[in-house]
Amino acid sequence: MALLNFLFPPTLFVTATSLVSFTTMASAGLSEFRGKNVQYSKFFNVGSKASDAEKSNNSTLPSRVAMATLYTPAFLAGVSSFAIFPEENLRFLLLKSAISIHFFKRVLESCFVHNYSGEMGVETMTIILSSYFISSAVMIFTQHITEGLPEPAIDLKTPGILLFLIGITGNFYHHFLLSKLRNEGPTPNKEYKIPRGGLFGFVVCPHYLFEVLIFWGFAFISQTLFSFAYAMGTSCYLLGRSYATRRWYLSKFEEFPHNVKSMIPFLF
Repeated sequence: MALLNFLFPPTLFVTATSLVSFTTMASAGLSEFRGKNVQYSKFFNVGSKASDAEKSNNSTLPSRVAMATLYTPAFLAGVSSFAIFPEENLRFLLLKSAISIHFFKRVLESCFVHNYSGEMGVETMTIILSSYFISSAVMIFTQHITEGLPEPAIDLKTPGILLFLIGITGNFYHHFLLSKLRNEGPTPNKEYKIPRGGLFGFVVCPHYLFEVLIFWGFAFISQTLFSFAYAMGTSCYLLGRSYATRRWYLSKFEEFPHNVKSMIPFLF
């Protein structure tokens, strides 16, 4: 089978978790397309059918606290894997390092870079936290059980490292541009504005595009079925989320340029 030239042979456990991961993430992406958005950022309480009384009873946290919290367990999963699985296999070392670096970066960005304007529900935070943590832990474990197996015929570690580095650099750069957007002018405010600079002239969510590259970097470094399924699922979700984000900007700003795509320049 040609696919096995790129992947370690999957066990039943890996196949099952891969199917669950992809289906869950792809379904979430489809929900975003349909307007049923995960309730955070600009979509907090948008489209919610709960009554005002129900909304007031829902526990919330400041967005900065919630976002830093939801990335922390995945970061800890990456860091702790160095002690739990101390194998010196280069591929495993690269994967553990990439996961740890990415989620540590997201914690730092949440604390010191992003400018937040609202809150996040504890329920939403818990769902996202669980998704990141479980997926990171499973990605690490599925890499662990490849120890001793023959390497895939086609080695993707080098392009994986390249994708990861491009992704993490581009992701940070566009997060930085977003943070500067609200600091412009003599009186910085927390109102949304049309993003400018970088790839924002081509797509509304270039930070999502580079985040997808990060997860494909994980997949190429790892070369397990689960990591590929997770990367595909994440791509589907962020495509849906970017589509919903573009729709939101079009509804809020009459001057929003219609030629700006959602996530992939010139295509989508």
